[in-house]
Amino acid sequence: MTDPRPADVPWLTPYLTVHDARVATGFYEQALGFVVRDSVNDDGAIIHVEMTYRGQLILMFAPEGAYGSQARTPKTSGLMAPQSFYLYVDDVDATFARALAVGAKPLIEPQDQFWGDRFAQFEDPDGYRWAIARHLG
Repeated sequence: MTDPRPADVPWLTPYLTVHDARVATGFYEQALGFVVRDSVNDDGAIIHVEMTYRGQLILMFAPEGAYGSQARTPKTSGLMAPQSFYLYVDDVDATFARALAVGAKPLIEPQDQFWGDRFAQFEDPDGYRWAIARHLG
């Protein structure tokens, strides 16, 4: 059987709805170190973005209303997102500080956890919850 995926695409890719694709792109670049892999524009407006993290993870998103979608961000809808994201980073404290500096809301300050990770959690500007961690050994 042949692999059904395009080259360099993981088996699972989160696809988010964001309020403003330019703002979300800047946040994920500055706070977490994601890199834009591709973006699609329609009359100057970004309608789709693909970002990578260390060449392994792809995060995709589109702004509210793109492609006729009725999807809304957690912040716009006033609801807590039912999912969250757990991302390993080199330095939890520095990443947490960068995220707060570019608009994240702190949820759990960096601290060592019983399961062996240094861990923190924040909410991004669209209302998605991100846990960041580094395994301590």
